[in-house]
Amino acid sequence: MMKKIELNRNHPGFNKNAEPFFSIIMEGLQGEVDGAHFWDAVAEDAVFEFRYNFPGFTNKISGRKAYMDWFSGYSNVLHSANQLRVYKMQQPENVIVLEYEVHGTVPSTGKSYDNRFCSIITVKGRKIIHWADYMDSLAVMLSLTNG
Repeated sequence: MMKKIELNRNHPGFNKNAEPFFSIIMEGLQGEVDGAHFWDAVAEDAVFEFRYNFPGFTNKISGRKAYMDWFSGYSNVLHSANQLRVYKMQQPENVIVLEYEVHGTVPSTGKSYDNRFCSIITVKGRKIIHWADYMDSLAVMLSLTNG
């Protein structure tokens, strides 16, 4: 039997700025994963791949703790998330595709942040083990530029 690792709910990865993201993901994965919060649903050795390129942003993060540490510094302030679409694959049956949007502001520029995502999530043992993320890269670039 695997030893259950208790998450530190005071870890800065439980970033309130990202709560709408965490919530819409858990809504999309309802019945497929265990846990009350996004981080509860992520396997300790999960791999997150980001299929976009930005200067200074990695394309891959390995491990729940490393991704939680990254989220500690997430500075966008999300106000909402919506437009959820859930696709459950038949082959392989443990893959779920989520389409969704997030909305908020970028404090460093004061600009609106409205982005669309497609996340391809692999679940095993009721935990997220792999995540491939696609998004509207132009929305990020426009939100980060001054003027």
